[in-house]
Amino acid sequence: MFRFIAWEIVKMLHLRSVRVGLVAAFVLPIIWTLAPGLKQAYGLVLVSGWQVPSLALLAGMEFLYPFLVAMAAAEVLGAEVSMGTLKPLLLRPLSRTRFIAAKLIAALAYPFLVLGVSLLAALLAGLPHGLGGFFGGTGLGEGGFAGVGYLSVEAAFAEILRAYFFAALTLLPIAALSLMFAVWFNSTTAAALGAIATVLLMRLLIAFPSLKPLLLTTYLDLYLRPGDWVMGLSLLFIYTLGFGLLAVLLFERKDV
Repeated sequence: MFRFIAWEIVKMLHLRSVRVGLVAAFVLPIIWTLAPGLKQAYGLVLVSGWQVPSLALLAGMEFLYPFLVAMAAAEVLGAEVSMGTLKPLLLRPLSRTRFIAAKLIAALAYPFLVLGVSLLAALLAGLPHGLGGFFGGTGLGEGGFAGVGYLSVEAAFAEILRAYFFAALTLLPIAALSLMFAVWFNSTTAAALGAIATVLLMRLLIAFPSLKPLLLTTYLDLYLRPGDWVMGLSLLFIYTLGFGLLAVLLFERKDV
């Protein structure tokens, strides 16, 4: 099973949407360091390279990273359908449950991969601005970009690494949701659009205060709210598990 999961991850890395997503994640931090309107948009003049990762994360989590994750997770299964390789794979001595579970694990690995690439690019883009200790904040910790005083290299890196890790966790339900739609529709495009439409609909539902604490979109900025980690991660885990189980159940009963 572990060998099959590794194989699925390697196959995922060869998908067009995955490669495009990784390139986009790498380019985004570099673009932000060159943007002339940082002061107008964020009231920020870069004083340290440690502030570049937060700019990429704040911008990307608005739409780009959720979209990239939805596209990649949809294509994990959708590519098998479009290339006609799904039926031959199901003839192998591997149960449908294990097959779709391996696809799910590969899809859930992608948010960590795409954000890892973005973080690496952000640190490289931040080198010209210096990666030493500084007076200010990373934008991802206490005090935002203003900070609360002197920030050491170790503290800055810990803040950024923690924020990127939690940001990846918030994208897991979107990956599972997109894969579920891929099982349902047998189409990469329909699955990705279904996942993004669901996320956008949830964003609109914040107009109903009683529903807001239950929406996964409420926690897409969880990396900025340490006080909500317990509630947020619990709900995101339930969403991920629920969408993943639905994908498995649908695939078990689907005629392919």
